[in-house]
Amino acid sequence: MRIPASLTRIIGIANVVVVTVAIVGLSLLPSENRPHAKPKDVAEVQSSPAPPTLTPVGQPPGVVATPEFARQVHANEDGLVPVLMYHRILSHPIASIDRTPAQLRKELETLARQGYVPITAREFATGDIRVPAGRFPVVLTFDDGHPSQFALDASGNPAPDTAVGVIQEVAGRHPSFRPVATFWINREPFGLWDKESQKAAVHWLVDHGYEVANHTWSHSNLRAIKRKRVREQIVRLERLLKKLGAPSSKTMALPYGSVPRAKKEARSGSWDGTRYDFAGVFLAGAEPSFSPYAKNFDRGAIQRIQSNGKKGECRKWCSQYWLEWLHKHPGERYVSDGDPDRISIPEKLRGNIVAKRGLQVIAY
Repeated sequence: MRIPASLTRIIGIANVVVVTVAIVGLSLLPSENRPHAKPKDVAEVQSSPAPPTLTPVGQPPGVVATPEFARQVHANEDGLVPVLMYHRILSHPIASIDRTPAQLRKELETLARQGYVPITAREFATGDIRVPAGRFPVVLTFDDGHPSQFALDASGNPAPDTAVGVIQEVAGRHPSFRPVATFWINREPFGLWDKESQKAAVHWLVDHGYEVANHTWSHSNLRAIKRKRVREQIVRLERLLKKLGAPSSKTMALPYGSVPRAKKEARSGSWDGTRYDFAGVFLAGAEPSFSPYAKNFDRGAIQRIQSNGKKGECRKWCSQYWLEWLHKHPGERYVSDGDPDRISIPEKLRGNIVAKRGLQVIAY
């Protein structure tokens, strides 16, 4: 990896720390609060037209990239992508992994000003990255389906200060900031008990371009249970998603970032006659992800970054640190060529790309 060696040597330890802190923080919560226990901003690319105002589910039209154009926009589709991990959005945080609406709003505003464009985890894992030329993809992910992440008000709009309410608000001020995210849910999505309310929530999100996908039925530690139970946990949630009208999951987030003893069980398998097959399985930390086009991209263990400031265990491993690091090391960041049918990279990185993607590679 192109991150400095001093960082990579302890990345495994950092990942364990992030997961451990999350587990400890959640274990200290009252039972009713536990999830189902149950530099400068990026300048616009002057050579290409500004992207149009995006509809809630829309993606920008592509361009046809050439080596000259890729060089002009400094395209690097082998670069690192921040996949940000959020949990509850609370005005008065209880655990260290909670964020306030103000903190979420500030982080999204920073992303928008710096030129990041949100895509879903599904789009990222499948390599369907449609971001305007010269811009950078970011994946916003929310675990556990907590009520603070999404609720509809009396008018049928996202409630203010929920995660979706803040995303829509920021996108309203920054038209190129596409309002999408991924919500990995458990058996009681967004704290809703009755199926009609669950359906209404899932339908709103899916209809507006958000991804709703698998975080297991009861938020089990998949490493601590038998293989058959791992498959059951995943399939039962898939069946719920189908009942609620969501597409079959192409991504899954591991509860606590805990990988099953048989790692392949997390990506594909079957239980009671129902199969699942994910394009990407996501961990709980603690660094940016490789590009999905890169040879060293592991679909069964995709890294995420906990959203948090530079303090305590987050001095080096959470979102403020990494977003500042990527801003100071622009050559390491994924930069889009605006063309979803081509992968544009500097010539020196040509050997890093998977040759079987079926997309044309432009090396300049």
